[in-house]
Amino acid sequence: MTKGFDCSTPLTAQTAPAFAQDGYMFVARYLVPSGVKALTKTEADLISNSALNIISVFETTSDRALGGRSAGLADGAAAIQVAGKVGQPVGSCIYFAVDFNATSSQMPTIIAYMQAASEATPNYTTGVYGSYAVIEAVQKAAVCSHYWQTYAWSNGNKSTYANIYQNLNDVIEHGIAIDHDESYGNEGWWNTKVAPITYPLTISDANLLIPFLSAGYTATSSVAAQAEFHRLANVLRKASGQPEQ
Repeated sequence: MTKGFDCSTPLTAQTAPAFAQDGYMFVARYLVPSGVKALTKTEADLISNSALNIISVFETTSDRALGGRSAGLADGAAAIQVAGKVGQPVGSCIYFAVDFNATSSQMPTIIAYMQAASEATPNYTTGVYGSYAVIEAVQKAAVCSHYWQTYAWSNGNKSTYANIYQNLNDVIEHGIAIDHDESYGNEGWWNTKVAPITYPLTISDANLLIPFLSAGYTATSSVAAQAEFHRLANVLRKASGQPEQ
Protein backbone atom coordinates (compact mmCIF):
# COMPACT_ATOMS: atom_id res chain seq x y z
CA MET A 1 0.00 0.00 0.00
CA THR A 2 1.25 3.50 -0.85
CA LYS A 3 0.18 6.83 0.58
CA GLY A 4 -1.17 9.59 -1.65
CA PHE A 5 -3.56 12.51 -1.88
CA ASP A 6 -5.63 14.49 -4.35
CA CYS A 7 -6.22 18.22 -4.48
CA SER A 8 -7.65 20.97 -6.64
CA THR A 9 -4.97 23.46 -5.58
CA PRO A 10 -1.80 23.44 -7.72
CA LEU A 11 1.33 22.39 -5.86
CA THR A 12 4.26 24.77 -5.57
CA ALA A 13 8.02 24.58 -5.13
CA GLN A 14 7.35 24.71 -1.38
CA THR A 15 4.37 22.37 -0.98
CA ALA A 16 5.36 19.54 -3.33
CA PRO A 17 8.62 18.68 -1.51
CA ALA A 18 6.85 19.08 1.84
CA PHE A 19 4.28 16.44 0.92
CA ALA A 20 7.03 14.13 -0.36
CA GLN A 21 8.90 14.52 2.94
CA ASP A 22 5.71 13.49 4.75
CA GLY A 23 5.83 10.13 2.96
CA TYR A 24 3.32 10.75 0.20
CA MET A 25 4.13 8.85 -3.00
CA PHE A 26 1.56 10.30 -5.40
CA VAL A 27 -0.80 13.19 -5.96
CA ALA A 28 -3.91 13.21 -8.14
CA ARG A 29 -4.34 16.39 -10.15
CA TYR A 30 -6.84 17.61 -12.71
CA LEU A 31 -6.10 17.00 -16.38
CA VAL A 32 -8.49 19.66 -17.69
CA PRO A 33 -8.08 22.31 -20.39
CA SER A 34 -8.34 25.40 -18.17
CA GLY A 35 -9.31 26.79 -14.80
CA VAL A 36 -7.66 27.30 -11.42
CA LYS A 37 -7.45 23.55 -10.70
CA ALA A 38 -5.79 22.59 -14.01
CA LEU A 39 -2.44 20.79 -14.02
CA THR A 40 0.24 22.55 -16.08
CA LYS A 41 3.56 21.40 -17.53
CA THR A 42 5.41 23.57 -15.03
CA GLU A 43 3.59 21.96 -12.11
CA ALA A 44 4.02 18.44 -13.54
CA ASP A 45 7.78 18.98 -13.73
CA LEU A 46 7.84 20.46 -10.25
CA ILE A 47 5.91 17.48 -8.83
CA SER A 48 8.18 15.02 -10.64
CA ASN A 49 11.31 16.77 -9.38
CA SER A 50 9.93 16.40 -5.85
CA ALA A 51 9.84 12.58 -6.22
CA LEU A 52 6.05 12.42 -6.35
CA ASN A 53 4.07 10.53 -8.98
CA ILE A 54 1.01 11.99 -10.71
CA ILE A 55 -2.47 10.53 -11.10
CA SER A 56 -4.37 12.28 -13.91
CA VAL A 57 -8.09 12.79 -13.42
CA PHE A 58 -10.43 14.47 -15.90
CA GLU A 59 -13.41 16.22 -14.32
CA THR A 60 -15.19 19.35 -15.48
CA THR A 61 -18.52 18.92 -13.66
CA SER A 62 -19.38 16.23 -11.11
CA ASP A 63 -22.13 14.61 -13.19
CA ARG A 64 -20.53 15.02 -16.61
CA ALA A 65 -20.71 11.24 -17.18
CA LEU A 66 -24.49 11.55 -17.51
CA GLY A 67 -23.75 13.05 -20.93
CA GLY A 68 -23.14 9.48 -22.08
CA ARG A 69 -21.25 8.53 -25.20
CA SER A 70 -21.02 11.96 -26.82
CA ALA A 71 -19.62 13.47 -23.61
CA GLY A 72 -17.12 10.62 -23.26
CA LEU A 73 -15.80 11.14 -26.78
CA ALA A 74 -15.47 14.89 -26.24
CA ASP A 75 -13.82 14.53 -22.83
CA GLY A 76 -11.40 11.87 -24.07
CA ALA A 77 -10.34 14.12 -26.94
CA ALA A 78 -9.84 17.04 -24.56
CA ALA A 79 -7.92 14.88 -22.09
CA ILE A 80 -5.34 13.66 -24.61
CA GLN A 81 -4.71 17.21 -25.80
CA VAL A 82 -3.96 18.32 -22.25
CA ALA A 83 -1.92 15.17 -21.57
CA GLY A 84 0.37 16.07 -24.45
CA LYS A 85 0.79 19.63 -23.21
CA VAL A 86 1.71 18.66 -19.64
CA GLY A 87 4.08 15.87 -20.68
CA GLN A 88 2.06 12.85 -19.62
CA PRO A 89 3.65 9.86 -21.36
CA VAL A 90 1.57 7.44 -23.41
CA GLY A 91 0.78 4.18 -21.67
CA SER A 92 -0.05 5.86 -18.37
CA CYS A 93 -3.61 6.29 -17.13
CA ILE A 94 -6.25 8.99 -17.41
CA TYR A 95 -9.07 8.63 -14.88
CA PHE A 96 -12.52 10.06 -15.61
CA ALA A 97 -14.60 11.14 -12.63
CA VAL A 98 -18.11 10.06 -11.70
CA ASP A 99 -18.24 12.40 -8.73
CA PHE A 100 -21.80 11.94 -7.46
CA ASN A 101 -24.08 9.34 -5.92
CA ALA A 102 -24.90 7.44 -9.10
CA THR A 103 -28.00 5.24 -9.15
CA SER A 104 -28.41 1.86 -10.80
CA SER A 105 -30.62 3.38 -13.50
CA GLN A 106 -27.78 5.77 -14.44
CA MET A 107 -25.15 3.06 -14.82
CA PRO A 108 -25.77 2.27 -18.53
CA THR A 109 -25.19 5.95 -19.37
CA ILE A 110 -22.05 6.06 -17.20
CA ILE A 111 -20.74 2.89 -18.85
CA ALA A 112 -21.38 4.42 -22.29
CA TYR A 113 -19.44 7.51 -21.20
CA MET A 114 -16.49 5.42 -20.00
CA GLN A 115 -16.50 3.25 -23.12
CA ALA A 116 -16.34 6.34 -25.32
CA ALA A 117 -13.62 7.96 -23.18
CA SER A 118 -11.54 4.78 -23.55
CA GLU A 119 -12.05 4.76 -27.31
CA ALA A 120 -10.97 8.40 -27.52
CA THR A 121 -7.73 7.81 -25.59
CA PRO A 122 -6.22 4.75 -27.33
CA ASN A 123 -2.62 5.54 -26.41
CA TYR A 124 -3.43 5.79 -22.70
CA THR A 125 -4.97 3.35 -20.29
CA THR A 126 -8.27 4.52 -18.84
CA GLY A 127 -9.66 4.57 -15.31
CA VAL A 128 -12.83 5.57 -13.51
CA TYR A 129 -13.23 7.44 -10.22
CA GLY A 130 -16.44 6.85 -8.32
CA SER A 131 -18.38 5.04 -5.64
CA TYR A 132 -18.36 1.32 -4.93
CA ALA A 133 -21.40 0.84 -7.16
CA VAL A 134 -19.73 2.70 -10.03
CA ILE A 135 -16.50 0.72 -9.73
CA GLU A 136 -18.35 -2.59 -9.68
CA ALA A 137 -20.59 -1.72 -12.64
CA VAL A 138 -17.83 -0.32 -14.83
CA GLN A 139 -15.50 -3.23 -14.07
CA LYS A 140 -18.21 -5.73 -14.98
CA ALA A 141 -18.71 -3.92 -18.28
CA ALA A 142 -14.93 -4.12 -18.95
CA VAL A 143 -14.71 -0.65 -20.48
CA CYS A 144 -11.58 0.49 -18.62
CA SER A 145 -8.65 -1.04 -16.74
CA HIS A 146 -8.06 1.11 -13.63
CA TYR A 147 -10.35 1.84 -10.71
CA TRP A 148 -10.25 4.63 -8.12
CA GLN A 149 -12.94 4.25 -5.49
CA THR A 150 -14.10 6.90 -3.06
CA TYR A 151 -15.55 5.97 0.30
CA ALA A 152 -18.28 8.54 -0.36
CA TRP A 153 -21.65 7.04 -1.30
CA SER A 154 -20.16 3.54 -0.85
CA ASN A 155 -22.00 2.61 2.36
CA GLY A 156 -18.89 1.06 3.89
CA ASN A 157 -18.26 -1.24 0.91
CA LYS A 158 -14.82 -1.46 -0.68
CA SER A 159 -14.30 -2.97 -4.13
CA THR A 160 -11.67 -5.65 -4.57
CA TYR A 161 -10.96 -4.07 -7.97
CA ALA A 162 -9.85 -0.71 -6.55
CA ASN A 163 -6.31 0.32 -7.50
CA ILE A 164 -6.73 3.52 -5.49
CA TYR A 165 -9.02 4.18 -2.52
CA GLN A 166 -9.97 7.65 -1.32
CA ASN A 167 -10.58 7.32 2.41
CA LEU A 168 -10.83 10.86 3.81
CA ASN A 169 -11.92 14.24 2.44
CA ASP A 170 -11.21 17.89 3.23
CA VAL A 171 -8.03 17.77 5.29
CA ILE A 172 -5.80 20.85 5.55
CA GLU A 173 -2.10 20.08 5.16
CA HIS A 174 0.67 22.51 4.25
CA GLY A 175 -1.94 25.21 3.90
CA ILE A 176 -4.13 23.54 1.27
CA ALA A 177 -7.20 21.29 1.29
CA ILE A 178 -6.51 17.70 0.27
CA ASP A 179 -8.20 14.30 0.27
CA HIS A 180 -6.35 11.24 1.49
CA ASP A 181 -5.85 8.23 -0.80
CA GLU A 182 -4.05 4.91 -0.66
CA SER A 183 -3.11 2.65 -3.55
CA TYR A 184 -2.42 -1.03 -4.11
CA GLY A 185 -0.57 -1.26 -7.44
CA ASN A 186 -1.33 -0.81 -11.15
CA GLU A 187 -2.35 2.78 -10.47
CA GLY A 188 -1.31 4.06 -13.88
CA TRP A 189 0.57 6.98 -12.36
CA TRP A 190 3.35 8.85 -14.11
CA ASN A 191 5.95 11.55 -13.85
CA THR A 192 7.97 13.45 -16.38
CA LYS A 193 11.20 11.65 -15.45
CA VAL A 194 10.29 7.97 -15.75
CA ALA A 195 8.62 6.31 -18.73
CA PRO A 196 5.57 4.20 -17.78
CA ILE A 197 4.86 0.59 -18.70
CA THR A 198 3.34 0.45 -22.16
CA TYR A 199 1.03 -2.24 -23.50
CA PRO A 200 1.25 -3.70 -27.02
CA LEU A 201 -2.52 -4.11 -27.38
CA THR A 202 -5.28 -1.56 -26.86
CA ILE A 203 -8.18 -2.37 -24.53
CA SER A 204 -10.65 -1.93 -27.37
CA ASP A 205 -8.86 -4.46 -29.60
CA ALA A 206 -8.49 -6.94 -26.75
CA ASN A 207 -12.17 -6.70 -25.91
CA LEU A 208 -13.08 -7.30 -29.55
CA LEU A 209 -11.12 -10.58 -29.52
CA ILE A 210 -12.07 -11.93 -26.08
CA PRO A 211 -15.71 -12.74 -27.00
CA PHE A 212 -14.48 -15.14 -29.71
CA LEU A 213 -12.49 -17.01 -27.07
CA SER A 214 -15.52 -16.96 -24.78
CA ALA A 215 -17.61 -18.52 -27.56
CA GLY A 216 -15.01 -21.25 -27.97
CA TYR A 217 -15.04 -21.85 -24.22
CA THR A 218 -18.82 -22.25 -24.26
CA ALA A 219 -18.85 -24.48 -27.36
CA THR A 220 -16.53 -27.16 -25.98
CA SER A 221 -17.01 -29.62 -23.13
CA SER A 222 -13.29 -30.35 -22.89
CA VAL A 223 -11.87 -29.12 -19.60
CA ALA A 224 -8.41 -28.79 -21.15
CA ALA A 225 -9.75 -26.75 -24.07
CA GLN A 226 -11.74 -24.52 -21.73
CA ALA A 227 -8.63 -23.90 -19.65
CA GLU A 228 -6.75 -22.90 -22.80
CA PHE A 229 -9.48 -20.50 -23.95
CA HIS A 230 -9.46 -18.95 -20.46
CA ARG A 231 -5.67 -18.64 -20.50
CA LEU A 232 -5.65 -16.96 -23.89
CA ALA A 233 -8.33 -14.47 -22.81
CA ASN A 234 -6.15 -13.51 -19.86
CA VAL A 235 -3.15 -13.13 -22.17
CA LEU A 236 -5.15 -10.54 -24.12
CA ARG A 237 -6.21 -8.80 -20.91
CA LYS A 238 -2.65 -8.65 -19.65
CA ALA A 239 -1.33 -7.38 -22.99
CA SER A 240 -3.83 -4.50 -22.87
CA GLY A 241 -3.22 -3.59 -19.24
CA GLN A 242 -6.47 -5.07 -17.91
CA PRO A 243 -6.73 -7.23 -14.78
CA GLU A 244 -6.90 -10.96 -15.33
CA GLN A 245 -10.10 -12.86 -14.53
